[in-house]
Amino acid sequence: MTATPDLSHVGEWVFDLDNTLYPSDAAVMSQVDVRMTEYVMRLLGLPREQARAEQKRYWRDYGTTLSGLMADGRVSDPRDFLDFVHDIDLTVIGPDPDLAARIRALPGRRYVYTNGSLRHAENVVSRLGIVDCFHGLFDVEAAQFAPKPRPEGFARFAARFGVDPRIASFFEDSPRNLKTAYDLGYTTVLIRARPGPRDEESAAPDAQFDHVHFAADCLKTFLGGVRTAANKGNAA
Repeated sequence: MTATPDLSHVGEWVFDLDNTLYPSDAAVMSQVDVRMTEYVMRLLGLPREQARAEQKRYWRDYGTTLSGLMADGRVSDPRDFLDFVHDIDLTVIGPDPDLAARIRALPGRRYVYTNGSLRHAENVVSRLGIVDCFHGLFDVEAAQFAPKPRPEGFARFAARFGVDPRIASFFEDSPRNLKTAYDLGYTTVLIRARPGPRDEESAAPDAQFDHVHFAADCLKTFLGGVRTAANKGNAA
């Protein structure tokens, strides 16, 4: 990665939610992961270890646990799953004024694109104090339950907001999701996992991928040093 990443061509900024807008070592997705295991336990009548193995199989094969449960005909109301797994304690994260200022400084339009629910996205951006930083929030229901990395979801996102991937950047902690973004023409930015507990989708700190244009350990730090159309003339 160059000392000053050049994103001066970018006019549309797309951010994943969990483990991207806040550090991966925050105890958010670890709570969601526990709740997903509990949901599978209850739904399938399995002991915890078997339920967790089944949950992870769904994630590997279908992109998300919910997508796998839906494909197997196990879930008739996906909102029930989303409400259950996102019923967590978000006091583990709090306002981040520096992050808010750096997102607001990005020229053009800014979006959140998550495999979670709209309510969860609204709760997280509210806790972080960045509600007014975005021009839209896009959740898995808006994607008609075709989660990242499935290209159908990306197409529905782009159609909803009129996003042109050629002038858009995509920030994610999941290399698998960034592969689809890369193939569609987005400039990809991997937010690597911090040391400590992390979700399985997050990349290890030393991982490298051909479909990642830029990688950073911290979104806020990266945004503070990036060259954009707004600051190109002043960047070193």
